[in-house]
Amino acid sequence: MIPLSHYLVLGAALFCIAVAGVFLNRKNVIVLLMAIELMLLAVNTNFVAFARYLGDTTGQVFVFFVLTVAAAEAAIGLAILVVLFRNRGSINVDDLDRMKG
Repeated sequence: MIPLSHYLVLGAALFCIAVAGVFLNRKNVIVLLMAIELMLLAVNTNFVAFARYLGDTTGQVFVFFVLTVAAAEAAIGLAILVVLFRNRGSINVDDLDRMKG
């Protein structure tokens, strides 16, 4: 059986990679959305690991709610990106400043 610490290290590594993706790549909105999804995956890994370790299904139930929100966020985010690309011709984050009014 794999110990809890291995799952926690995996979750921490995924979360650190996602934070690095957010801070290092501020140009592309798609990469930012992927980094946010990776953060949610890291949190879900920790929820499932603790639920298994404690013998309680509350963490696994909460993961379903997080996955639902993540799927809705991805669908709405990609729809907004398609509309933005049609109007602006670019999905560069720096170009979003022009939409202020």
